Amino acid sequence: MTAASAPDNRDLTAQSVLRLVHIALEAKDLGTGVVPTLDELIHHTAAVGAAYFQLKLPSGEVQSAALPQALIYQVRAAAGEMPTTPGMQAVAAHGLPSDTPLMQALLTRRTPMFFDNTSVRPETIGFPELGVVSLAAAPVMGKRGELLGAFLMHTFEAHTWTEEEVRLFSSVVGTIAALMARLAAEEQVNAARESALRALGLALEARDRETQGHTDRVTALALRLARHLHLGEEQCQALRWGAYLHDIGKISIPDHILHKPSSLSEDEFELMRSHAEVGHRFASSLGFLPSESLEVVLHHHEKWNGKGYPRQLAGSDIHLLARIFSLCDVYDALISERPYKRAWTLEETHAELAAQAGHHFDPQVVSAFFELLRGDAAGASSNALIN
Repeated sequence: MTAASAPDNRDLTAQSVLRLVHIALEAKDLGTGVVPTLDELIHHTAAVGAAYFQLKLPSGEVQSAALPQALIYQVRAAAGEMPTTPGMQAVAAHGLPSDTPLMQALLTRRTPMFFDNTSVRPETIGFPELGVVSLAAAPVMGKRGELLGAFLMHTFEAHTWTEEEVRLFSSVVGTIAALMARLAAEEQVNAARESALRALGLALEARDRETQGHTDRVTALALRLARHLHLGEEQCQALRWGAYLHDIGKISIPDHILHKPSSLSEDEFELMRSHAEVGHRFASSLGFLPSESLEVVLHHHEKWNGKGYPRQLAGSDIHLLARIFSLCDVYDALISERPYKRAWTLEETHAELAAQAGHHFDPQVVSAFFELLRGDAAGASSNALIN
């Protein structure tokens, strides 16, 4: 769209804001909430491309004025055309450093900025080399005044931003920015929770003397199988969180039983089996885990034929995520060396899984698992799955 045809209808701006706010309020993740805004900017201004950059924090840290400036703003969403220059490819891959003049300017000014020609302004140093000739930028601020991210839209040719374009960009982005800050904050909370859950899983793994890396391997494999079965990201997150905590109930098992090299007695085995319910109570007490995660913790030892524990559930009464995780957990245990067993060969392991389809495991999950293995065997990623 050229500047001459840019909209001058104030009702359009109001309608755009209302519609985009509605979308952002219903968005379950930041990308879903941002992309419609970027599309709106491109459709109703001369911009040929737009993007949202979000601050990537070091693991476990919260942004504050005391943090060093060597932080990065990564592309979280983009729409339209992007420059094909090597510099822009580097930005897309690695992000914008927080000491970039534009990001520093947004942090200081905290209001939208418009640049008709990036080659003549100190705030846009580096952008001409990226292939961006005119630029509009707006900050997304946190509650403490920290710069969480920025909306950018650009053209490849010199362009004077019109009054209507300035109004649309300022109104739309200014309203959506507050919602994006909320979604970004929720992402940070989820990231902190995920780090804590994984740490719990790894700590238990160390006490249980499992093969090193068991928790991460089984979690990664279960996620791959879940995606192969076309499960959504919410279900995958629930699976991941449940996988981290699947054996957390073993904190209640005495060392002399947990580390016993020989077979357990009936009483000892009964106590060992209690870890599923103990783990479920512990995980439930955290208060934020979705019910699907709790299903993984409680039911990953159930069997398709109803002979598992703790509830003797059978068939589809066992939650799908628990069925997926159970298969991957057993697979990793079989191919790994343990103090009480040698590592099984892949041929032995595959034969055992096939034999247990319809008994221990959901036959459809077993079939999907073998499809995944066959697909990976044909590609370069096969070693990462099998080793």
